Amino acid sequence: MEQVTYKVGIVGGTGYTGVELLRLLANHPAVDVVAITSRSEAGMSVSDLYPNLRGYYDLAFSEPSEAVLLGCDVVFFATPHGVAMEMAPKLIAAGVKVIDLAADFRIEDMETFSKWYGLEHSCPDVMSDVAYGLPELFRDQIRQAKVVANPGCYPTSILLAAVPLLRSGLVSLDGVVADGKSGVSGAGRGANVAMLGAEMSESFKAYGAKGHRHLPEMKEKLHQLVDQPVDLTFVPHLVPMVRGMESSVYLTLTADASEAALHSILETTYEDEPFVDVMPLGSLPETRMVKGSNMCRLAVYRPQGGSKVVVLSVIDNLVKGAAGQAVQNMNILLDLPETLALEQVALMP
Repeated sequence: MEQVTYKVGIVGGTGYTGVELLRLLANHPAVDVVAITSRSEAGMSVSDLYPNLRGYYDLAFSEPSEAVLLGCDVVFFATPHGVAMEMAPKLIAAGVKVIDLAADFRIEDMETFSKWYGLEHSCPDVMSDVAYGLPELFRDQIRQAKVVANPGCYPTSILLAAVPLLRSGLVSLDGVVADGKSGVSGAGRGANVAMLGAEMSESFKAYGAKGHRHLPEMKEKLHQLVDQPVDLTFVPHLVPMVRGMESSVYLTLTADASEAALHSILETTYEDEPFVDVMPLGSLPETRMVKGSNMCRLAVYRPQGGSKVVVLSVIDNLVKGAAGQAVQNMNILLDLPETLALEQVALMP
């Protein structure tokens, strides 16, 4: 039986998530990237901007064309916040599936969205057709969706680590602490003095300590997944590497449970998941174990047999934290094998 080829468009393809989408889709047997838009680089060959794609695409960046995008089966938005919600209603009406890698559809409460992003949502009526794109926890909703809100990178690493134990009844829903560390590619490709090598090399810092915009996203999803409010403190940090993310999640036991029992809960939750690896007891996940891959690797500890539980989580912020997860969501939407074009082995060293 001949393979169906789906037409894909990418809006805003010059950033790091845009080139990751192109890299992953270059080896996808069921899609054809027919358009990649950029107002700033219109007319430039994709391979001129990203030489790693030379020989894979005979395509140039173009001004956004409504006619071309409306002819696609799936359109990815790798754009700043506020762009996807302006274009989504017309695309949905034409039967195009929308996957937004920004935050336009991640938060369902419109008041909360406006507070944290400083934008009035232009199409709140579309939210009934949106699924939060974390497949391991929202797969059934994704299958039925017209729009997928690709999660933030920090929420991906933290929710995968925290949810199984929060659901177990063995840990408190109060006093949950998530300590996240990300490489500088998470800040995007735009010129920024703070991201210069001389500014961030050999240094380590927290940011967003008073409140980061991924916090309301995580709290809303935790409430939905656990069916009760979760008291979460989240502090992100910038580390001097290009890509990679490590999140340490701290929880408090409310009942006695051995480290092995806690490990078993994670293993059972993710035993059939192709992109979550619960590592053996005593393991220490490293970001290089997932670099370039769509994998999340987890480990759990109960230090000194005390009342605290620590779950360690590593992902590549540009793959499982962004473009790889977006492709995973596309595969689900199109009823394709979920692992298609996503089975890259992590790069070491």
